[in-house]
Amino acid sequence: DEATDPSISGENWECIQRFCDQVNADTEGPLSALRLLAHKIQSPQEGEALHALTVLETCVNNCGDKFHSEMAKFRFLNELIKVLSPKYYGIWSSEKVKSRVTEVIFSWTVWFPQEVKIQDAYQMLKKQGIVKEDPKLPEDKILPPPSPRPQNSIFDTDEEKSKLLAKLLKSSHPEDLQAANRLIQSVVKEEQEKSAQVSRRVSTISEVSENVRRMDELLQNYRRHELSPADQDTLQALFQRCEKLRPLLFRLASEAVADEEALAEVLQASDKLSQALGQYRQVVASQ
Repeated sequence: DEATDPSISGENWECIQRFCDQVNADTEGPLSALRLLAHKIQSPQEGEALHALTVLETCVNNCGDKFHSEMAKFRFLNELIKVLSPKYYGIWSSEKVKSRVTEVIFSWTVWFPQEVKIQDAYQMLKKQGIVKEDPKLPEDKILPPPSPRPQNSIFDTDEEKSKLLAKLLKSSHPEDLQAANRLIQSVVKEEQEKSAQVSRRVSTISEVSENVRRMDELLQNYRRHELSPADQDTLQALFQRCEKLRPLLFRLASEAVADEEALAEVLQASDKLSQALGQYRQVVASQ
C-alpha cells in the first residue's frame, strides 16, 4: 500500500526496495506479490496503477528467475490484458495506464524471448487490434535485464558493460536505474542491428541462390531454342535483378569482415552470381 500510494506523486524507492526484499525473503513471495500487484494495476486510480507498474518492473529487475517464471504465466498475463481489453477494464482504464501496460509487456518480449506465453499474449493483443504498433520505450523506462541473456549477447562479450550494468541495477537511486535503462537500450539497439544484418545476409544469399538456379535452367532451354517469349522476359528480369544484387553483396561483405564464416558465405554467393551473369552475357547478349 505504501509503495503504490496514489497520494504521492513520485516513487517511494525505499519502500519499493523493501517490497522487493520481502518478495525475495518469502518462498511464496513472487506468487503473492504478483497477485497483489495485479489488483493494484487494475485500480481505477491512475496514480495507484502507475506506481504498481513501477513496482512490478523493479521486481523484475531484482527478484530473479522465480519471479520471472510466475510473471510469464497466463494467470498473471491475463490480469494485465484485462487492463487493456475493452471487454474488461479497458473501457475505463486511463490511456496513460494502458500505454504503460503495453510498454511493460512489449519490453518483456524483448528480454524474455524464451517465454512463449509472453510472446503469444502480445501477438494476440496485436491481432485483436488492441495494440496497433510496438511502443517506443521512453528514456526513463525501467527495463528488466535479460534473463537469461541470449547467447553471444554484447553483455557476454563486453565485460566492462556487464559489470557497469550489474552495479547500476543493484542501486535503488532512480537516476542509476535510468542510466541502466539507457545502457540496456543501447545494447538492445546494437543487437537488433546485428540481427538485422544477419537477416539481410541470409535473405540475400537465399535470393541469389534461387535466382542463379532459375537462370541456369532458363539458359539451358535458351541454348536449345526451347524458350517461350514469356520465359525470355523472365530470364531478362532475373538478369536485371541479379545485377542489382551485386552491390548489395559487396555491402554485406563489408559488414561481415569480422565474421570469417559469414564473409565466406557472402563471397561464395558473389562468385555464383558473377558466373551466372557471365553465362547470360555469353549466351544471350552475344546473340
